Amino acid sequence: MNADLDMEMYFKKDYMQFTGSFKERGARYTLKKLTSEQRRKGVIAASAGNHAQALAYHGGLLDIPVTVVMPIVAPIMKVENCKKYGANVIIHGADIGESRLHALKIVAKKGMMYINGYDHPNILAGQGTMGLEILDQVPDVDAIVVPVGGGGLIAGIALAVKTMKPEVLIIGVEPEMCPSFTSAMKHGQPIHTPTFPSLADGLTVPTAGVNALATGGHLIDKMVTVSEAWISIAILRLIELEKAVVEGAGATGLAAVLAGLLPELKGKKVVLPLCGGNIDTTLLGRCLDRGLAADGRLITFNVVVSDRPGGIAELTRIISNVGVSIKDIVHERAWVRTNTFAVGVRILAETRNRKHSKELFKLLREAYDDVQILGYYDSPEDYVAGNLQSSKFESVEDENPFEGNMNIQYNQDLDMENDLDDIPEVDSEISHEDLSNSIDNLKITTKLAEKTSKASSRLN
Repeated sequence: MNADLDMEMYFKKDYMQFTGSFKERGARYTLKKLTSEQRRKGVIAASAGNHAQALAYHGGLLDIPVTVVMPIVAPIMKVENCKKYGANVIIHGADIGESRLHALKIVAKKGMMYINGYDHPNILAGQGTMGLEILDQVPDVDAIVVPVGGGGLIAGIALAVKTMKPEVLIIGVEPEMCPSFTSAMKHGQPIHTPTFPSLADGLTVPTAGVNALATGGHLIDKMVTVSEAWISIAILRLIELEKAVVEGAGATGLAAVLAGLLPELKGKKVVLPLCGGNIDTTLLGRCLDRGLAADGRLITFNVVVSDRPGGIAELTRIISNVGVSIKDIVHERAWVRTNTFAVGVRILAETRNRKHSKELFKLLREAYDDVQILGYYDSPEDYVAGNLQSSKFESVEDENPFEGNMNIQYNQDLDMENDLDDIPEVDSEISHEDLSNSIDNLKITTKLAEKTSKASSRLN
C-alpha cells in the first residue's frame, strides 16, 4: 500500500485491545481516578458501543457498577458484549445525543457519575497516551491522521504530540454523514449537527465535546470529511492487504488517504490509528460488497439469450472462460420483449478489476445483441453520485482483452476435442464369451449385496 500511495504509513493497531478499541485507555484511567464514594455509586455513560464496552470491561475488573445507555443504531455485537462484561444496558434514543440526555436524567435520580466518552478531562488524558506511544514507536513521524467523532481522541493525541514535537501535523477525519467537529471548529463552539446512518457509526456524534474542542481545536492542522464509498474501500483494503478487520470508524483515516484528500502527505511518514475493530458481521458483509462495487469489481448486468436448451449454458461458459466469478443469477421470461424463445438473464459477478470488467462487457456485446450494464462504477466518485450507468460504457468496445490464455480458466468443454484425439481406438466388437462372463460376475455381485443387506437388517 505504501508504494501505491507514495508514502510511508504506519498503522497503530488499537483495535487489538481486549474490547477492540482505543476507548480502554480513557476508561481505565478515569475509573482509577474515582473516589471511594463514586466507586460505590457506580458510573453511567452514553455510547454507541466502544466506550460502553471499555467501561463495562474495566468496571468489572475494578468492581465498579456500570450502566450504559446505547442508541437503537448501536451494533448488536457491541450491545451483547456490554451485557457479557456485566454492565446494565439500556437501549434508548435515535442517536448518541438522545442517549446522553436519557443518561443524564438517570444521573439526576440516582446520583451516579456520568462519564462522557469523548469529553471528560480524564478521558482525554487517557486517550493522549496513544500520542506518546506513537512518538516512542515512530520518533520521526511527520503526520498523524486521526478519526474524529466527539473529539476526545484527537484532542488527547494533539496535546501530547504537539507538546513533545510541535512540527508533527495533526489531521482529523470525519464521515460526511456527521461532520460535527468540523462545524464546531468553524463556529468556535460545539453546535448540534444533523447525523445520518454511516458505516463509521462510532463517529456519528451530533455535538462535539466542549473540552475536546477547547483542548485540541487550536492544535489541529487540518480537518477533512470522507464519503461512505471510501470508508467501505478502506475496510476492504485493510482486510485484503493487512489482514486486519477494522470497523468503519477505525478505517476513516485510511479512507481519507485513499480518496486523495491529503496530497501534502506524499513522501512522508504517516501514522494512522486503526482505533476500533468491533464491526457487526452483517455490516462487514455489506461493507465488503459495497467496497467491491465502488472498486469496480462487483458488477451486475442483463443479457437476453436463447431460451432453447444450452442458451444459458453458453452464456455462463463465456463468463467462466474469461475468469469472472458469478455470485448470483436470475432469469426472467415475462419482461423480455424480443421474442417468445428468448430469456433475460440478470447476473451479479465479481471481477479482478475495472479492466477485467470491461473485457467481459466487450465479449458479451460481441456475442449477444441485447446486453444491459445495470451496475458498474467507473470510479468511487461514481459510486458516491450513484452513477450506475456511466456514459463511459459507450467506449467499452475500445477495451482489448489480455492476449494469451491468462484469462482462460479450466473447462472440460474446452479440452474435449483435444482429449478425444488422445483416446486410443478400442475394438467395438466384444466376444460372446466375454459378454457372458461379465453378466455372470454382475449376477454374483448383486446376490452378495442382497445377502449383506438382509444380514444387516436382522442385526438392527
